[in-house]
Order: sequence, then structure tokens, then C-alpha cells
Amino acid sequence: MSRNTGLYKIFSSLIICLIIGFLCTLTIQGNANNWLKIINKPSYFMPTVFYYIVWGINFGILGLSAGIVWSKGFHHSWVKTALYHFGFQLLLTALWFILFFEMKQLIIGFILLSVLFIFLLFTIKWFNVVSKWSAMLLIPYTLWIAYNALLNFEIWRIN
Repeated sequence: MSRNTGLYKIFSSLIICLIIGFLCTLTIQGNANNWLKIINKPSYFMPTVFYYIVWGINFGILGLSAGIVWSKGFHHSWVKTALYHFGFQLLLTALWFILFFEMKQLIIGFILLSVLFIFLLFTIKWFNVVSKWSAMLLIPYTLWIAYNALLNFEIWRIN
């Protein structure tokens, strides 16, 4: 595999994840953003603009991490397993945006984030088999999901 092919895979993965992240954060706008203004929130809830920025950075890091794994060659079974885990956790992330912001299903959103957190640990495990660097890139996102699970639970509890 040429160097250009590897860079293409990293760039493609980055763009795909950023597009998915952009679509997910669209759910925060409009009605969902108005809903966030009127519900009770814990003291550690940050301004909404901060969430846009951090989610954007995280989706970029996700794309970079997956691209590094993909660049190792999809023909290898470990790469396939790692990317299947990655794809599933990305789907769970998108589903959480819909459940929490659009459907306002707070306890279901919390349960989903809890499952997502566990699934991310497996994704890190498989990414580590392929590339330690790509696995390390997932750690901030995993911590961000843990924070959002705590936030999601507390919003459910106080509302």
C-alpha cells in the first residue's frame, strides 16, 4: 500500500466523522437548544457553544483514529474487527443525539451512553491491537462520553 493510499484513508475517515458530527450537532440547534434553556441543569453544565466545540474536536479525533486503523489495511482481520467496533460506537453516538436532544428520552439516553462507554473500551482494545496511537486518541472521547453520561443522568434526575 502506498503512502498516498494511507493518507487518503485517514483523510476520508476524518471527513466522514466530521460530517457525522456536524449532522449530530444539528440536533442541538432549534427546538433542542430551546429545550436545553428551560430544563434544570447541574452546576457543571457548560455553555452550549462549548459542547459544539468539544463535540467537533472529538469527531475529528475519532476520524483521525479510525483513519489510522483503516490505513493499516482492511484485509487484516484485526483491522476489520476494530473498525466494526468503531462503526457501531459511532452509530450509538448518533443514536444518543437523537434520543437525548430530539426525543428527550433522558433515561434511555443515559443507558445508551453507558453501553457506548463499555463499547468504547472494547474499541480501544481492538484499536490498540492495530495501532497504539489510534487507541490513545480514543481516550479523550471516552472520558467525554463518561462526562456526558453523568450529565445526562443528572439532568434526568433533577427534571
